[in-house]
Amino acid sequence: MKIRTRKLLGTVALLVLAAVWSLMGMAVAQMPWLANSGVLQAVFYIVAGMGWVLPAMPIVSWMSRPDPS
Repeated sequence: MKIRTRKLLGTVALLVLAAVWSLMGMAVAQMPWLANSGVLQAVFYIVAGMGWVLPAMPIVSWMSRPDPS
């Protein structure tokens, strides 16, 4: 697969990941046990805000591989 195709598919995958991650984060943030605690909210938003990087790393790595010779 050429790098241009990988970058297109990777971009779409990253957009889908960001959309699904944010929707799941919003759903979890509405849970009563989380919504009633300021400390838990702070921890949750830090973890949720940085957590999407781990699943995105393999996608970006795959996207940036050079074309086979």
